[in-house]
Amino acid sequence: MFPSSFETKLAVSLFAGSGIGDKAFETAGVQFLLHNELITERANLIKTNFPNSTVINEDILNKEEEIMNTVHKIIGNQELFAIIATPPCQGMSQNGLGTLLLNVRKGLRPKLDPRNRLILPALRIAVALKPKWIIFENVSRMSNTVIEDENGKLRPILDLISEYLGSEYIGESKVVEFADYGIPQCRKRLITVYSKLPIAKKYLQSGGSLIPPETHHQLGKNSLPKWITVKDTIGDFPILDGKNSETAKHPNLPLHYVPILTPEKYQWISHTPEGNSAFNNQCINPKCGFKNNPTHKASRDSSGINRANNNTPLYCIKCGDLLPRPFTKTKDGKLRIMRGFTSAYKRMSWDIPAPTLTKNLSFPCSDRNIHPTQNRVLSLAEACKLHTISDFNYKWGPLIWKNKKIKQASDSLIRESIGESIPPKFMYLLGQHLINITEKKY
Repeated sequence: MFPSSFETKLAVSLFAGSGIGDKAFETAGVQFLLHNELITERANLIKTNFPNSTVINEDILNKEEEIMNTVHKIIGNQELFAIIATPPCQGMSQNGLGTLLLNVRKGLRPKLDPRNRLILPALRIAVALKPKWIIFENVSRMSNTVIEDENGKLRPILDLISEYLGSEYIGESKVVEFADYGIPQCRKRLITVYSKLPIAKKYLQSGGSLIPPETHHQLGKNSLPKWITVKDTIGDFPILDGKNSETAKHPNLPLHYVPILTPEKYQWISHTPEGNSAFNNQCINPKCGFKNNPTHKASRDSSGINRANNNTPLYCIKCGDLLPRPFTKTKDGKLRIMRGFTSAYKRMSWDIPAPTLTKNLSFPCSDRNIHPTQNRVLSLAEACKLHTISDFNYKWGPLIWKNKKIKQASDSLIRESIGESIPPKFMYLLGQHLINITEKKY
């Protein structure tokens, strides 16, 4: 299946998601021999995009030994190039690490999310397989997270990584802003890279970094081009409109369609300026047109939680007409301002990168999901472009689901795959960077 030549660079992906980042890593020059992913729909997408990889579609806790044995059987005497792991991030702490450890010392034991401990089987597999490179990718909050080690002691995750890998490996962790790498999306993740190669240790000690150098800058400084904007990326996409079924879908461009908006939502969005929220819309009564109605704000409550105001006016304070702002009906039939953050029902801006694309990217009520000028959310085609999936030969189908061949993944699966994956362009740059270090090209 995999040639035993010196040039072949073989990799394993744990918590692989739908394999989106792996596709770019493969394009950089690495072959995947095994993927592990718990969720069946995502595992089926991996099978579509990596037909030569062994896909273990089960809980890693039950399959550690099988993963190790399968890899050893496939590679024989070859050395594994890389292990990539993206453990679940839902339980990562938003609190400061210093505060957490201080409370532990005071006997105030924090409630821990058991999903955070899934990094431990990944570390055990890495120690057993001893690849040249080990890569962890996760939310920036990972640096603030403590977990129970195998002895029941609370430890910072990053300390455990170093301890498990031992003195044989050297490495570094860095919070990366992907817009700095030519990705038209502001999104931050913690990238942790370790290597056992002497050349990597020498490179790191001489001032180099195991994280690839930035290719762009927000202001275009340091001889780097400016960040790539939304307009640069999707400004030439065909126009769509969420008003009805005829205007909400392009007849020939795959994935370029959007949900149809209710009349109320369409009105709110159609009066929202670029870069602003529908919660701030002003009076549209032609006889009034008052522009100084109080806007929607947020403030911290007594517990320190940032909450949107619930007293933002829904009616014009000058003429009394209903403002085109998001509302809901109470049980007695009255209208009140909808509960929502200041980023809800908000348009993107053309001249900056997109905000972080989440699994809710098709919902206008979520975080800054509305097109800069058109009355709709982003299409899945535009999301793929902004996430840089379109730059790689990633396929959304056909795939097998419940013993049936399906032409294309569902919209929800596509959205979830985008929202929970690393922009593949960064993984391509990382793959190139690690190969160049390995082959002494620096």
